[in-house]
Amino acid sequence: MRVFVTGATGFIGSAVVKELIHAGHEVVGLARSDKGAAALHAIGAEALRGSLGDHDRLRSGAAEADGVIHLAFDNTFMDVAGAITDDLHAIEAIGDTLAGSGKPFVMTSVTTMVTSLGRPATEDDQGQDGSPGLSRSTAENMAIALAERNVRSSAVRLAPCVHDTISQGFATLLAEIARQKGVSAYVGDGANHWPALHRLDAAKLYRLALESAPAGSRLHGAGEEAIPFRNIAEAIGQHLNLPVSSISPEAAEDHFGWLTPFVIMDNPTSNAWTRKRLIWEPAEPTLVADILGQ
Repeated sequence: MRVFVTGATGFIGSAVVKELIHAGHEVVGLARSDKGAAALHAIGAEALRGSLGDHDRLRSGAAEADGVIHLAFDNTFMDVAGAITDDLHAIEAIGDTLAGSGKPFVMTSVTTMVTSLGRPATEDDQGQDGSPGLSRSTAENMAIALAERNVRSSAVRLAPCVHDTISQGFATLLAEIARQKGVSAYVGDGANHWPALHRLDAAKLYRLALESAPAGSRLHGAGEEAIPFRNIAEAIGQHLNLPVSSISPEAAEDHFGWLTPFVIMDNPTSNAWTRKRLIWEPAEPTLVADILGQ
C-alpha cells in the first residue's frame, strides 16, 4: 500500500513510518523542511514538501496514496485554538479528496476527551463535557463521519503519555515542572489514573488501523490502561532525586499551571475492543520503566 503520512518526522510519526516500511508499505511523508525530507529519505520514505496549512499539498498526497495516516498537530500549546482549526481544515481537505474511494484514513485523537466516568472509558464513549481534551472531539467526529462518504475512516485516541526512554509526553512536562519547583507533586492522594502507550506500540496500532480498522471506528491507544498518578510522580521524583509530595487541590493551579486540568483528571481507558478487533498486543516497556530509564 502507498501511504501518505502527515507528521511523519515527529516523535510518533517517525516510528509509524518505520513500522509501515518494515511491513512492506511505501510511505510518502509530509515534510516542512529540507532536514525533514532528508530524515525521511534516510529511512526509505519519500518526502512531499509542505505544511499542514498547504491544503493543495494535502490533497495531492491523499489523491496519490492508497491510504492516509494523519498525525500532524501543533503540540506546543502556544495557540491551542489555532492548532485545532488547522487540524479541522486538514481533515476536511484530506476527507474531501478520499470521499467515495473506500480508502483508509486514520486520524489522531486523544483519550483525554473522555474522563471522570467512574469506570474505564471504552471505544464507544464520546467526548464528555468538562474533559480537558474535549476540544479535539470535533475533529474526531468529522473524521468518523467520513465513513458515510465511503472512506474507511478511524480515529486513534492517544494516551497523554506516549513514551520511550527519551520522551514521555505529558510526563516529560511534569518532570520539567518538578525541576523548577524542586518537588515532584501529585494532588490529594494521587489515586486518579492516566493511561500510557509506548511509541513503538503506537506505531503498530496505526499500521493495524490502516490495514484493517472498520470504517467509523474509534481505537484506544492505551497500552497501560490506568496508572495511578501518584506512581508517575514517584517515578519522576526517583529519577530526578527530588522529594515527592501531595499538594491540595487549591494549590494545584499554582504548581502545575495550564496542565492542572490534566493532572487532576481521572482517565482510565479500556483497550479491550481495540486489542480484540485489530489483534493488537502492546508489548513494550511501561511508562514508569521509561521514566526511570530501565
